[in-house]
Amino acid sequence: MDEREFDEFYSASFQRITGQVYAMIGNRDEAQECVQEAFARAWAHRRKLDRAEHPEAWVRTTAYRLAVSRWRRTTRGRRPIDRALGAPLETAAPSENHVALVEALKQLPEAQRQALVLHHIADLSVHDVAREVGVPEGTIKARLSRGRAALAAMLADDRPGGLQEGASHA
Repeated sequence: MDEREFDEFYSASFQRITGQVYAMIGNRDEAQECVQEAFARAWAHRRKLDRAEHPEAWVRTTAYRLAVSRWRRTTRGRRPIDRALGAPLETAAPSENHVALVEALKQLPEAQRQALVLHHIADLSVHDVAREVGVPEGTIKARLSRGRAALAAMLADDRPGGLQEGASHA
């Protein structure tokens, strides 16, 4: 993968991967930092990435693992997460439905949350989710079913009328 191809890959997938990692971990700034770090690592391993069947999955998995590692380090050390100096970027406020969905996702077990995000937000098939996570397809189907049921209950209870059918999820 040459510089131009990598730039195109980055431009085409950075926002999408950031949104997916954000949905998995519930912190937008942390998601952006982890995705940026994952792309830096991808650049360093671009020859391996060029041979990868799904380079976006490689970056997403790396970013998610970075987020988990940071969380563990922070939890163990009880210290604030390292941040680059500078003011955070301002972005538009998320919709009420988006906030409700992210809050509900945070309450799910990690495995269910990851399966739901990869299947519904990253738009991966059950087969692809199973391959990326490293578990059988039946396990992913069970996690999706349980996660959907839990989300439906939480979203129906938390808001009058719940999250409306057809409402934006991103």
